[in-house]
Amino acid sequence: MGACIATDKITVDGLPVHFMYREKPLNETDSGWQFFSGTETQAYVDDSSNSAFYAVNTIANYDPAIIPYLNYPVGSELERVEGSNEFIIIS
Repeated sequence: MGACIATDKITVDGLPVHFMYREKPLNETDSGWQFFSGTETQAYVDDSSNSAFYAVNTIANYDPAIIPYLNYPVGSELERVEGSNEFIIIS
């Protein structure tokens, strides 16, 4: 699937993905996906040391609920339905 960006709230703190969106990939190894727990502040997101590039598969191992949505097109924005493994399109 390629690379993605995820915050430390997911990969270090172990929080589930709550918000995901897909931008136009920067290159052929980039999937365009970015994953957030929903607890990040703008200051947290603005600090590049709080996120990193990962294989999408790595993030799917942290939170398998994202898997059914990974083929959604560029421009997709999804939010987890509270208390479930489902996501809804918000844009």
